Amino acid sequence: MSQATITVREYARLTTETIDSSLDRAQVPSTAFDWLCKLSSSFSKSGAALVHVEDRRWLCLDNFVGVLETPCGTRLEILPKHFESGDCVSESRRLLRRMIQAALDLPSREVGDADLELFDAPLSEWIMHRFLQALDHLVKRGVRFDYQRIEEEQRFLRGQMDIVKQMRQPPGRAHIFNIRHDVFLPDRPENRLLKSALEQVCTSTKEPENWRLANELRSLFLEVQVSSNITQDLRQWSNNRLMSHYQSVKPWCELILKKQMPLAVAGEWQGVSLLFPMEKLFERYVAATLRRALPYDAKLTTHAASEYLCTHNGGQIFRLEPDLLIQHGQERWVLDTKWKRLDAADRDNKYGLSQGDFYQLFAYGKKYLKGKGELVLIYPRRMAFKKALEPFEFDGEMRLWVLPFDLEAKSLVDHEATTLPISSHITEEESVNYREVGT
Repeated sequence: MSQATITVREYARLTTETIDSSLDRAQVPSTAFDWLCKLSSSFSKSGAALVHVEDRRWLCLDNFVGVLETPCGTRLEILPKHFESGDCVSESRRLLRRMIQAALDLPSREVGDADLELFDAPLSEWIMHRFLQALDHLVKRGVRFDYQRIEEEQRFLRGQMDIVKQMRQPPGRAHIFNIRHDVFLPDRPENRLLKSALEQVCTSTKEPENWRLANELRSLFLEVQVSSNITQDLRQWSNNRLMSHYQSVKPWCELILKKQMPLAVAGEWQGVSLLFPMEKLFERYVAATLRRALPYDAKLTTHAASEYLCTHNGGQIFRLEPDLLIQHGQERWVLDTKWKRLDAADRDNKYGLSQGDFYQLFAYGKKYLKGKGELVLIYPRRMAFKKALEPFEFDGEMRLWVLPFDLEAKSLVDHEATTLPISSHITEEESVNYREVGT
């Protein structure tokens, strides 16, 4: 089965007709086209939309990013639609990797973005590469073995004899000894999960360097069985101090095994399919960045759920869940993230802002801020939206800011104009001391 990688970006259009492919439109095999249609129907049943069918000849992708592998071997790489010039593919890949690593709080042994620059491969290959690096580091420090009690029948004595069982032996089997002894084996839940992830990498990777390292590590795990119950083994993963060197590989292992995905494609076809809703990924990336920029005594709650829009028959109804809620002392700020392009020069079309978003923020402000304070809408920074818009006044005591978030610099632009307790320079010690509160 041949395999081709097709690289596009959000909202790209796919067809089976012969066309000049680009990031916004591409030709796919008819088998991949039909499979995507079936996959989209399963998504629609759960309320999500992966693609939209146009004229039965075109598929329009939604705002998901990541990798999809079809049964026919076609690998579809979907990148963020953010960069407008230059090498959009390399820059978009680098941005997506950085956002995934920050949003999922994945460990990194490298300093800075050097690894992102050197390994310019599709997203799935990068994830497998990072997993193999972490596993190689673990193996060099030593795979954890444990003693396991074995009870068996043998013609020789070893360990302890089970006297009760031995006395019950029939006369014809008196020469067979019932013994129990301990064997030092690597058969632990953690190692079974690593073996399962490693087997998946060995069969999925197309990068020569990944393939070489994966098969080298595979030979070191010959004594380990693959996990027969991934969910149970994940629950049994030990976090004690003797297993501390396993912690850096765990998130990558979970990522490979599709247990920590915001959205993973599951079903009969078990290819490399890792999808991320871009709206959620942007929200988590902003939250992870602000977490490091807040003072240690500030609290950031994601998806606060303590307020409701109204009451009905003695109970509360219509829960209000802002993306981010910051509390510092007695002050509060409500923030919402939107993965959408704004145009600061397009005043006639309200810059691309949604009236529904303003209604929503107004309700948040009335309930969470008691009608007094600052609200913030955060959009990605781009050439047409480089600085904050002039504030929007709801009334004399509640104000809404629309701020750009610089994805490259990892900073909230013009936050100084607000009263947000965000530091432009934060020490590593302060970042470590901060703890996120909420779900």
